[in-house]
Amino acid sequence: MTDVTSAGQLIPAPRATEGLGEGTLTLGADTTLWAADGTGTTERWLRATLGAAFGLPLRPGPQDAPGAVRLLLDDTLDAEAYRLTAGPDGGVEIRGGAAAGVFWGAQTLRQLLGPDAFRRAPVRPGTRPVLAHGTVEDAPRFRWRGLMLDVARHFMPKDGVLRYLDLMAAHKLNVFHFHLTDDQGWRVEIRKYPRLTGTGSWRARTKFGHRASPLWEEKPHGGFYTQDDIREIVAYAAQRHITVVPEIDVPGHSQAAIAAYPELGNTDVVDTTTLSVWDSWGISPNVLAPTDTTLRFYEGVFEEVLELFPGEFVHVGGDECLKDQWRSSPAAQERIRELGLKDEDGLQAWFIGHFDRWLSARGRRLIGWDEILEGGLAPGAAVSSWRGYAGGVAAARAGHDVVMCPEQQVYLDHRQDAGADEPVPIGYVRTLEDVYRFEPVPGELTPEEARHVLGTQANVWTEVMEDAARVDYQAFPRLAAFAEVAWSALPAPAERDFAGFERRMTAHYARLDALGVAYRPPSGPRPWQRRPGVLGRPIEGPPPNR
Repeated sequence: MTDVTSAGQLIPAPRATEGLGEGTLTLGADTTLWAADGTGTTERWLRATLGAAFGLPLRPGPQDAPGAVRLLLDDTLDAEAYRLTAGPDGGVEIRGGAAAGVFWGAQTLRQLLGPDAFRRAPVRPGTRPVLAHGTVEDAPRFRWRGLMLDVARHFMPKDGVLRYLDLMAAHKLNVFHFHLTDDQGWRVEIRKYPRLTGTGSWRARTKFGHRASPLWEEKPHGGFYTQDDIREIVAYAAQRHITVVPEIDVPGHSQAAIAAYPELGNTDVVDTTTLSVWDSWGISPNVLAPTDTTLRFYEGVFEEVLELFPGEFVHVGGDECLKDQWRSSPAAQERIRELGLKDEDGLQAWFIGHFDRWLSARGRRLIGWDEILEGGLAPGAAVSSWRGYAGGVAAARAGHDVVMCPEQQVYLDHRQDAGADEPVPIGYVRTLEDVYRFEPVPGELTPEEARHVLGTQANVWTEVMEDAARVDYQAFPRLAAFAEVAWSALPAPAERDFAGFERRMTAHYARLDALGVAYRPPSGPRPWQRRPGVLGRPIEGPPPNR
């Protein structure tokens, strides 16, 4: 039998528990599964996960069967809330306010059954999972609990993306911000413009390590997702109650697109036909030209994006747009005069405003990095506040919804320790405890303003993460701490029980091991994770790109 796991080892921490540990029940080959209408995705997920881990068939059975696992909807609960009860009748009941709540309850059930429940196949044939009697009642603090994954700097194959969706689900995260385009690569097939992937998805070489490194990987790097790949990713996410928010960067971070279609660039000041997909890090000076040609081109891009991604929000980037080319461009300066704008900052606001209106007309909402506040926004637009708290405060006070993701707290590419053996150390030192004490809602907001904080997300920029193992190392275990911040009703940062969280992480590391996650151990990098010395001195403070 597996070890009994108590509610004191759950991550994220639930709102309330009662009676766990006062008796046990065992799931076996005769345990049946009953699912109310509307809970089918969780029914299938349970069979695919617990069934595989323990060799349980979990056959359909009647609701009142002794020892059954029962999935129900309960309209007295909020949509993502759940109540899990393991009773002396030998059965398990999960009630959710909606299908999502039932699914999050199933994630808790999996944790309660111990680390073996996270394996893909039975380690010991005939293992029988044991569950303590009791009740868990839970609901999330925020509706937006996100992870942003940058696949433009280093491409992650589709199977790796699906794996990260599973890791998100295991931590009750529900928004996947998919950073699909940048200077270093274009990753989504757009059938109207085949050169975006034919040319824009590959670069000739890659800077190895951070921007100060003298080393290069002298081989092509690239890849992209076909539209069928995207449909599979979106459907896989939806089955796990995760919304995918695509990001198509405009007007900066666009050199890969300009390399594919030179007419998108500022052709009166630079020979864009000589540009290639950028092979280094930082901020490229090559930005989109503020022309009707560019607007029509990206409308064509977004038309296909909307077909692929059915969610409410579309992210347009809007950050770090260097304006030197616009200052030098007679065409850009004429556009400023024609539109009656004050300067180049106004030109960027006009560019973003165009797509704000375009998306709104099609029933979608624009979201962008906090630079899009400069020049004003339409009422329905939302802001990702990355340059600290200030952008989020300004947006909320102006009546805009906000997702808090300040680089100083939740940029997981930043190093986890000041030690010399940290692999490719960049950015601020942000430890597991630092992430655990992050507070998404700025204290200076009034209660009315604070209602505009949709939630929070952690961002994983992959300049220095060339493979899935490096992404794992940077993301975990800090993503577990972030998930608790996003889900649980925690006290003020200074009052949070980090020591208690560390104790619960002892059990959670066993779950991550079972999932094959190459996390950073509490004691520091494993020998194979270390890469000291060869990539230059650590960079203190934020890298020049997000």
